[in-house]
Amino acid sequence: MEAPDFWEQPELSQKKMKQLKSIKDDMEAYNALKTQFEDMETLIEMGYEESDASLIPEIEELLKNFSETFENIRIKTLLSGEYDGSNAIVSLHAGAGGTESCDWASMLYRMFSRWADDKGYSAEVLDFLDGDEAGIKSITFQVNGANAYGYLKSEKGVHRLVRISPFNAAGKRQTSFVSCDVMPDIEEDVDVEINEDDLRIDTYRSSGAGGQHINKTSSAIRITHIPTGIVVQCQNERSQFQNKDKAMQMLKAKLYLLKQQENAEKAAGIRGEVTEIGWGNQIRSYVMQPYTMVKDHRTGVETGNVDSVLDGKIDLFMNGYLKWLSLGCPKRSGQEEET
Repeated sequence: MEAPDFWEQPELSQKKMKQLKSIKDDMEAYNALKTQFEDMETLIEMGYEESDASLIPEIEELLKNFSETFENIRIKTLLSGEYDGSNAIVSLHAGAGGTESCDWASMLYRMFSRWADDKGYSAEVLDFLDGDEAGIKSITFQVNGANAYGYLKSEKGVHRLVRISPFNAAGKRQTSFVSCDVMPDIEEDVDVEINEDDLRIDTYRSSGAGGQHINKTSSAIRITHIPTGIVVQCQNERSQFQNKDKAMQMLKAKLYLLKQQENAEKAAGIRGEVTEIGWGNQIRSYVMQPYTMVKDHRTGVETGNVDSVLDGKIDLFMNGYLKWLSLGCPKRSGQEEET
């Protein structure tokens, strides 16, 4: 940073500052863990020397905090993928269930937004489409922060909700589905050749409640890559050119990942195995009636506190997924029947 030309290249200097912050955060986490360990040792020695059993609850509380901090650091070491440290681009699409699924998509968007806020990440909407009556039909947003993709890749797949529908006058239980697609925001210019003849570029008016550009100009961009069927959209930038640049960046990233994964055993495009947004394909179920439970069908991680999960407390599922990946994605007994 003291070099005279450090700030002459803003993109490079910002990248270096981001790396510096990540390293500092790691060091602070380690030093905090070391301090917790030393405090526990001191209290245990005092308890033995003075035969003071009243220190046990305080030691137990310190041990609990130490274990949580240790586990968070250990999980972070599992984020070793090529793009795990990148920002994440998340797309939600309502599936089977009509208005109920559109409402479920808005609930998931709120859940991910709350999680990002708790992590100190920022989120910006790139493209969205309102539901016909309520909720969100589809939304694409970018989560910015260290290891955002590394954590959010666990959410890729179909999410299933079971509840008493507020849109059903008979008060019957209803099942809804939303698909979640997650990809890293690859900042560098990836080496992907794209034939202009393979692209269909459509412009349309941005959605929203109004503003200087919203709904007034056809600045939103949708790009379809005909050979693969990949579709990317962007409408949040101020001009059509900026939206097109962002959409092309997203397309290049998807095509690059497709190229990287084409020989992987279970990969079927950049979203993994493409499945219908409906019965039998969910990765996680959120049940609100007749009982309360959220269960991940890949890892077996579950909790009865549905409200907490929908408020963004999804780290237990992300951590479970990273552990599951580190073990080679073993199938659990009876997994196929459960899902």
